Amino acid sequence: MTNHGGNIYSFMENRSLDQGSVIDFSASVNPLGTSKNVIREIKKNLKNLIHYPDINTTGLIDKIAENLGVSKKSIVCGNGSTELIYLVPRTLRFQKVLIPQPTFSDYERSCRLAYPSCAITDYMLERKNNFDVEPGDLLNKILGTKPDAIFLCNPNNPTGRLIEKEALLEIAKQAKKQKSYLIVDESFIDFCPGSSVADKVEKNPYLIVLKSMTKFYALAGLRLGYGIFPIHIAGKMKENREPWSVNTLAQTAGIAALNEDKYKEKTIRVINKEKKALEKRLQGLGIDYTPSHANYYLLYTPKAGKITEKLAQRGIMVRDCSNFKGLDHRYIRIAVKSQKENRLLLKHMEECIG
Repeated sequence: MTNHGGNIYSFMENRSLDQGSVIDFSASVNPLGTSKNVIREIKKNLKNLIHYPDINTTGLIDKIAENLGVSKKSIVCGNGSTELIYLVPRTLRFQKVLIPQPTFSDYERSCRLAYPSCAITDYMLERKNNFDVEPGDLLNKILGTKPDAIFLCNPNNPTGRLIEKEALLEIAKQAKKQKSYLIVDESFIDFCPGSSVADKVEKNPYLIVLKSMTKFYALAGLRLGYGIFPIHIAGKMKENREPWSVNTLAQTAGIAALNEDKYKEKTIRVINKEKKALEKRLQGLGIDYTPSHANYYLLYTPKAGKITEKLAQRGIMVRDCSNFKGLDHRYIRIAVKSQKENRLLLKHMEECIG
C-alpha cells in the first residue's frame, strides 16, 4: 500500500521537512490547484457536516449524467476511482484476468484480494514501441487466454500512452464477443478531450469505464471518482459497496467542478504549454522520455536512482517506478506542474546529472 505517488507525509517524516518545503512531482495532479469556485462551494457546505452524506449521491449522479449524456442508473460514485477498482472484482469475481504491463498495480491487487486464486496474465509492453498497446497483439491475447476481464488504463499510468478511441472500441467489441469484461480506467482522460468511451457503455454489456476527479480537478485529498457500468452491473455494485463512502464535501466539490468549463479550458492550455517546455529541456539534458498524452512523463536514465535521491535531499519528490512490472531502477515518473516548479525541477536534475 506504500507503492504509490503522493505520499508527502512519509517523505516529510523521513527527512524532517515541513509541507511548505516539499514539491511533489510524484502525484500527477492539476497544477492549477483546486478551483476557487469549488473551494467556495465547499465552504458554503461546511454547515452540513453535522448530517450524513447523501447515501445515493443523487445530485452528483445527476450532474455526471447531464455532462456525459448517460443514464443515471449506470453511474456509481466512489471514494476515488480506486474504491471502484477494488469493488469491481469483488462484485464480479474474476478468475482469469489479462493486464497490459507496466500499469497501475492495484488492478492486479484488487483481483487477488477478491479471489486469491485468480490467474493473472501479463501482456508486456515494450519500451522500443513507446510502451504502446498494439491492438492486434492484444486481440490475439484475448482470443488466446479467454479472460473473464481485461484491465486497460487509458491513458496509461505510468507511460502516458493513449489507445485511440476507434482501436479501443474494436477491443471492446472483441471482448463483448468473448463475454470478457473490459474495464477501462480513464482516470487521466480529461487531459485528452474527446477520447472517452463512457458513452459507449450503454450498448456494450461487457464494457465498464472508471473515472477519477482527483487528478484533473485537484481533489486528491477529498477522494472522488465514479464509474459508468451496464445498468445490471451498476445495481450489483451498489449492493456490494459500503454505505456513505462519498462524503458530503466530495459530493459538493464534484458537482461544482463539473460546472467549471473555463477551468477545464485553461488546464488544457497550461498543460500543453508546459509539456512542450519540459520536452525541450529533457531533450537538452539527454534524458529519454516516453511521449505522453497525459500530465506526466515516464523518464528513462541510468542515473534515475541518483537523481531521485538528490532531488529528495532538496525536498523534491518524484515517482520511483522500479516497482512497476516491466520497469526497473532506471525509470522515474514526473508530473507536469507550474512553469516555476518545472524549471526548478529541471535545474536540479541538471545538477544531479552534472
